[in-house]
Amino acid sequence: PLMGADWTKADGHLLGSRQDAVLTITLNRPDSLNALTGAMLQGLYDAVLAAAADDAVGAIVLTGAGRGFCAGGDVKNMSSGSARAATMEARLDPLRQRMEVSRLLHDIPKPTIAMLRGPVAGAGMSLALACDMRFADPTVRIVTAFARVGLSGDFGGTWFLTRLVGPAKAKELYMASPAVTADEALRLGIVNRIVVADALAADTHAFTAGLANGPRIALAHIKRNLNAAETGPLAAALDLEALHHARCGMTEDHLESAKAFVEKRQPIFRGR
Repeated sequence: PLMGADWTKADGHLLGSRQDAVLTITLNRPDSLNALTGAMLQGLYDAVLAAAADDAVGAIVLTGAGRGFCAGGDVKNMSSGSARAATMEARLDPLRQRMEVSRLLHDIPKPTIAMLRGPVAGAGMSLALACDMRFADPTVRIVTAFARVGLSGDFGGTWFLTRLVGPAKAKELYMASPAVTADEALRLGIVNRIVVADALAADTHAFTAGLANGPRIALAHIKRNLNAAETGPLAAALDLEALHHARCGMTEDHLESAKAFVEKRQPIFRGR
């Protein structure tokens, strides 16, 4: 493995813990609702990039400490006005680089799941949407928030939300910026499931561990197929499906699962 089972980054504002092949990454600034700093975003990028190449990690859970997931960027720092003195390039280039973490969460060949409670706002919402799935408890409140502070949005939120809820609803949620409660988030497909608060961590871990210890090559290709389907034409999707299906048919995991089916037992996957 490239990392130990437990680690800290960004002056303790980002925590990592690995159990059952699941890496749980925790945003850890609970006193500020885990508002994101540049160091936290760099640490998150580094951690996800390392996890993508780490055989000890089969899946990632992204969550927040305390009563909320993430309130987004640090508005207190924005209010100082110091950033306005910078050139356009000095503002644009670092922001675009930091936003690569959303692409990583979406693209790495391992499942990524956001575990949500309380406020999920701004760039925090975008990071949650970048994950493959979202599990939440009934306290969750999802809000784009950008228009409320005179901004247009970053970290891929407009791209992800449009694909989850459709363009008209995404425009409503970005322009009017209402708070989406748990029931509506489930109805709209923004979250995959709502779990009672006391069971959220255990249920999310159990589900993610099942994926982490599943047929990893097949799951990686499933994710690639579904990501390609978001924007690609049917013919290209069929080409990818054929290529990936043929590859998965050559794995030890496929042979093992076929044997297990015949023998009426659960397969033992080894990720190869």
